[in-house]
Amino acid sequence: MALVKRIIPCLDIRDGRVVKGVNFVNIRDAGDPAAVAARYDSEGADELVFLDITASVEKRATFLTTVQTVAEQISIPLTVGGGVQSVADAERLLKAGADKVSFNTAAVNNPQLLTDCAAHFGAQCIVLAVDARQKESQKGCWEVVTHGGRTATGRDACEWVAEAAQRGAGEILLTSMDSDGVQNGYDLPLTKAIAAAAPLPLIASGGAGSPEHIAAVLAPGLADAALAASIFHDRIYSVQQVKAYLQHAQIPVRPI
Repeated sequence: MALVKRIIPCLDIRDGRVVKGVNFVNIRDAGDPAAVAARYDSEGADELVFLDITASVEKRATFLTTVQTVAEQISIPLTVGGGVQSVADAERLLKAGADKVSFNTAAVNNPQLLTDCAAHFGAQCIVLAVDARQKESQKGCWEVVTHGGRTATGRDACEWVAEAAQRGAGEILLTSMDSDGVQNGYDLPLTKAIAAAAPLPLIASGGAGSPEHIAAVLAPGLADAALAASIFHDRIYSVQQVKAYLQHAQIPVRPI
């Protein structure tokens, strides 16, 4: 039996509110985190991702009280990221109610952080978030960017996820910076390349505009889970509608 595919709404948090933008800019308010999380739980989401999108830029820790409030409202797994700089930061998030912790900028700057956290908490708790952008000079190659896409790193995305897998990451959360918020579909070539580079569960993010887009990225050889924000926040589609479409397309999902 094929493994079921997961549908994961994303809560980007800034100043204690859910926000959404296009290519990480033009940010607008999308609601109260606890209320939004509770709605997605009741709609049948498989997991939630909570990202404090300005924590790294502002060089501060993730809002623990917001994490606690969200965790209290849901019964599904919660992944939290943003500003996680140390084993102690990760431990605080896990104690606040997170099931998994996402590492992005800090892991790029200090890859040993992945190794240390995996040793402390187990790989099942460690999610590597990769923000990638197409290299202008090399078609079919993608560069890791950090700080919400503001900082180029010079690191090849495929090489980075391969290293992270060896260091103990248990899952990859991949965001295409070129597709984020545009709703024209996921970056399938990028997703395929990352899936081939690391033998880890892969969450695809950036570009969901329809159930068809989600079905496409969950095809064999691509992602294990699809993350979306705009289509759910704006109630263009519900989680139930997406899952019904996937079931009709014979893509295995958990019951609604």
